[in-house]
Amino acid sequence: MGLFESLIEQKWPLLATVVALYVVHTLRQYCRLCQFGGPWGTGFSKIPHNYNTFTGEAHEWYRDVSEKYGPIARVGPTSLITSNAEVWAHINTKPGYKRSTWYFEACRVEYHRDHIFSQTNTKLHDERRKQIAPGYSGRENHELESSIDARLTEFVTLIRSKYLSHPATGGGGGGPIIAMDLAKKIQFFTLDVISAVGTGRALGMLRADTDVDRYIRSSEEGLRLVTALSGLGLAWLAQAPVLGRFLGPKPTDKAGFGALMGACFRVVDERVRGVGKGGDGGRRDMLASFIRHGLEDRDLKSEVLETLIAGSDTTAAALRATMLYVMGSKRVYVRLQEEIDEAVREGKVAKDGEGVISFAVAKQLPYLQAVIKEGLRVFPPVRNILPKDIPAGGDTVMVDGKPMFLPGGVDIGYSALAMHRDKKVYGEDADLFRPERWFEQDRDKLAAMQKVNDLTFGHGRWQCLGKNVAQMELNKTFFELFRYFDWAIAHPDKPWDIMNTMGIFVINDMWVQVTAR
Repeated sequence: MGLFESLIEQKWPLLATVVALYVVHTLRQYCRLCQFGGPWGTGFSKIPHNYNTFTGEAHEWYRDVSEKYGPIARVGPTSLITSNAEVWAHINTKPGYKRSTWYFEACRVEYHRDHIFSQTNTKLHDERRKQIAPGYSGRENHELESSIDARLTEFVTLIRSKYLSHPATGGGGGGPIIAMDLAKKIQFFTLDVISAVGTGRALGMLRADTDVDRYIRSSEEGLRLVTALSGLGLAWLAQAPVLGRFLGPKPTDKAGFGALMGACFRVVDERVRGVGKGGDGGRRDMLASFIRHGLEDRDLKSEVLETLIAGSDTTAAALRATMLYVMGSKRVYVRLQEEIDEAVREGKVAKDGEGVISFAVAKQLPYLQAVIKEGLRVFPPVRNILPKDIPAGGDTVMVDGKPMFLPGGVDIGYSALAMHRDKKVYGEDADLFRPERWFEQDRDKLAAMQKVNDLTFGHGRWQCLGKNVAQMELNKTFFELFRYFDWAIAHPDKPWDIMNTMGIFVINDMWVQVTAR
C-alpha cells in the first residue's frame, strides 16, 4: 500500500489530530493573555482587529477597547494595547523590546528593503539612527529653517495670487467667493518642504499648484491598498518571494509613487557623483549629512525616500487638524490672532514681505504654543498601533501603582487617542479643544500633561527623528497663515473627507474661504 493510500485510510484519525492540535494551540494562546479583558473573539481570532483596520476605524476601536477594558487590553490572540503613558514610555525605553515584524514589515516601501521606520532589528536600527539623526536635528542641516521659510513664502504667495475671496462690505457688491482645498495646498507645502530640506530640491508643487506627476494621488492609493491588504491579512504579499517584486512601486514607473522614487534616486545619484568630483558645493542639507555619516548606495536612497514619505503626511495632518479646530472656535481664533498682532506691533517679527517669523521667536509666544500642543493632543497625527514584541521572559509594568505581568511571546501596541484624551490626566473636558488648559496653575498636573503630550512624537530609541522639523513647520505656518489671512470653513456640515490608513490620515476636500486681513 502506498503512502497516499495509507493517508486516505487514516484520514479521520489524522483530521482529529490536526483539529486537536489546533484547539490546544488556540487555547494556549487564549490562556496566555486570559487575565486581560478585550472584545469578544479577540482571544481566538484576528478578525475583529483586521476588520477595524480594513474599515479605517482602528484608532476609534482602540480607544473604545481601552475605555471599556482598561489601560492594558487584548485586541488579538497574541496582541495587547495600552493607553497608559507610563507603560508606553517604559516599553519604548527598556532593553529587550523590539518592533513587531507583522506590523513594521508591512510599512516597507521597497521590496525586501528596510528603512529607519520599518527596521525591526534593534541593533541595525540603532546604528542607522546614529547615522541619520544629525541631519534631521538641524545641527548639520544649516539650510533647514531658510528652506522652510522659502516654501512658506511660496504658500502665502499662492494664496494671495489665486485664492483670496472678496466678500461684500459696507453694502457693496464685493467680489467672487473662492473656495480653496486647504488639505491639498497643505500637502503641497509639506512635500515641498521635506523635499527641499531632504534633497536640496523642492518638488515644486506650490509653484505649479498641482499634484506633480500624481505623487500625492498615487501615495494615497498605495496607503489605501496597504490598509486593505492588512485588513484582509494579506500584507505579506508585498514582500512575498517573486510576487512581491511586481506588486510594489518601482523607480522606473513613469507616474505615481514609483516616479517619486525614481526622481528621489536620481537626485541622490547626482549628489553622490557631485561629491565624488568635489562639486557638491559645500551643501549642508539632510542628504549631505547622511553622506558624511557613511550612508551609501541603496541605504542612502532608502533613507532619503523615507524622509520624503514620513516628513509630509504626518505634519500635513497636524496642520490641517489644528487649523480646523481653530476655525471652529471663535475664542481661540481671536486670542491667537491677538497674540500674533501684538508680536508684529512690538517688532518681534519682520514686516510684511521682509521675512518669516523665526522658530526661536515663535517658541516664545505662549498662546501659539498652547494651540500647537492642544492640536497635537486632540488630534494625534499618527495613530499607528506601533506594536513591540515583549521580551521572551516577560516583563512586569506598573499600572496605577499595581504590578502587572506581560508574558513573553506576545506584542503590545498603544492607543494614541485614548492616551491623549485621558480624563485622568486632562480632566473631564479632555475631548474638547481648549488650549487654555496649558496654562494650568497646578505645576504637578501641568508636568503630567506635558509628559503625556511629549509622547506624540514617540519616546526613547524610537522617537520620531523629524520632530524638530515638524515643530518648526507648525510654529511658522500657523503664525504666518493667521497673520495675513482670515479663514472660514466652506462646508461646516462636512469640513473634510478623512480616512485612517495604517495610522496615517488621508485627508481631502477641506474647502475653506480665505480673505486678506
